[in-house]
Amino acid sequence: MLAVILVLIGYLVGAIPTGYLVCRALGVDLRTVGSGNIGTANAYRAAGKKAFVATLVGDLLKGLAPVVFARLLTDNDWVVAAVALAALIGHCWPVYLGFKGGKAVATAAGTSIGLAPPVGLLMFVVWWAVVLVSRYTSLAALVLAVIGPLLFIVTGQPVAYLVYAACACILIVERHKGNVKALLNGTERKFGASKSGTSRTSKTSKSPAGKG
Repeated sequence: MLAVILVLIGYLVGAIPTGYLVCRALGVDLRTVGSGNIGTANAYRAAGKKAFVATLVGDLLKGLAPVVFARLLTDNDWVVAAVALAALIGHCWPVYLGFKGGKAVATAAGTSIGLAPPVGLLMFVVWWAVVLVSRYTSLAALVLAVIGPLLFIVTGQPVAYLVYAACACILIVERHKGNVKALLNGTERKFGASKSGTSRTSKTSKSPAGKG
């Protein structure tokens, strides 16, 4: 019974639509901007850096908190791994928004930190490094999906955590299928770019002489 309750808590906490709530508080419906996704990149596109940071922290915490809570109440690795996966499923298919959610990347980093802190923190650092170098959050997510399970293996994590990592990898890749096509076609938007592809931080071109 405890396992069922913990998994349900994992789902309900993971399903909290952080990006939607943050941007809604700023007067923006995140589902109607850019990609319509409720994740960090679209939050930045919709409402700027503060919304991005708040969404990132919130998505990390809603993955981390239920896992830490579960580990305090049980030493069953399979139950803890199930709670982590439930948080990801909640983020991707939140009951609060008609089961239309995000792509699980920041929440996966949070759950991974909860399961294996060194692994999760390293994954977070790698994600940021790829974003800063490539400017593609989707590419960073795909890199994370590939190296995540490998890091869990080489650091000797429990089998249950390895199963979780494999499931998270499949889930993230599946949620990024459209991004993969866009990357291959050269049409993927870079981090901070508007729907038209221009950066939020780029200055508006001056009007031609004689124009208002």
